[in-house]
Amino acid sequence: METLDDIVWRTLAGPHARFATGTAEARRYATGFSRIVGFANRAEPDFAALAPFCEDGEQFYCDGWSKPSPRGWRIEVEDVMLKMIWDAPMPADEAPDAIVLGADHVEQALDLVARTHPGPFGPRTLELGDYFGCFDDGRLVAMAGERLSAPPLREISGVCTDPRYQGRGYARRLMTKLIRREILRAETPCLHVMRANETASRLYRRMGFRLHRESVVRVITKEAT
Repeated sequence: METLDDIVWRTLAGPHARFATGTAEARRYATGFSRIVGFANRAEPDFAALAPFCEDGEQFYCDGWSKPSPRGWRIEVEDVMLKMIWDAPMPADEAPDAIVLGADHVEQALDLVARTHPGPFGPRTLELGDYFGCFDDGRLVAMAGERLSAPPLREISGVCTDPRYQGRGYARRLMTKLIRREILRAETPCLHVMRANETASRLYRRMGFRLHRESVVRVITKEAT
């Protein structure tokens, strides 16, 4: 599905344009959101168009580009992630008591992210979609939500569980809630997971996601000029 291949650009230039900044050739989420960049031509990304919207030393995630880095940019990490798409009937909501996360939960969400590293996440990421969490004695122990949006696709993201609470099914239950809500909105759930994270990818396959394809993902830094 071409939309999933190009989901970052279609999101930043479409439904999430109000959360982004850039040009007709290159865009990024604004400061405070997930540090992700997208390009109109992902095979030949126009970093010169992106540069004026980035600070020296800022790091960003970039998907689908595998050529050498241009002048003024440095590749920090290169890895492979799986692009997966929902391919199963609508599940039941296994987390009916999950709490909607909002501005009051940002600090706890950032703390959980810092301990679990689910991917790019900023203090305003919760504004990008529906986020739900599970709590124990007032402490956020698991969450999952939505990020990229390129109709009909809606990305499930930020899936993470406190290490002390793993193995109890929190991630699966929160995801079923999101998947069901998206299907009821005539959206198709999708997600990204690092190829090395075999535990997560096996869970997603068992739930009903299928592999669309593998994609190069890089963390890049704008160098001082």
